Amino acid sequence: MFQNVLHVALGGAVGAALRYLTGFGMFRLLGPQDFPLAIITVNVLGSFLMGVFAATAARHGLTHLAPLVMTGLLGGFTTFSAFSLETLTLLERGQTGQAMAYVAVSVCGSISALALGFWVVRGLSA
Repeated sequence: MFQNVLHVALGGAVGAALRYLTGFGMFRLLGPQDFPLAIITVNVLGSFLMGVFAATAARHGLTHLAPLVMTGLLGGFTTFSAFSLETLTLLERGQTGQAMAYVAVSVCGSISALALGFWVVRGLSA
């Protein structure tokens, strides 16, 4: 168990650093953007890499690397990849209604929770 925690921590540190460097690199390359292009890039790329790793790990018996790669590295790079994997898993199981509910609650709930957090802090500091 402790070894898995260390793998998650190591992968998470690398993934977060890569996310930062991707955003920094895109800023240097493209300049300031009104649209969150760097975040979309890491979300889409991270989701793609999650799919590549999940399929490869299942096929070649590498699932023991999931804490390092999926939870740590890709989770640190983008948590959107885990969301995408869970959605696809529900769809592949034929649970379309649950998948759509998961997407709706995750996206709307997360945005609403973020907004609530802003409002709470702004209200407390007013």
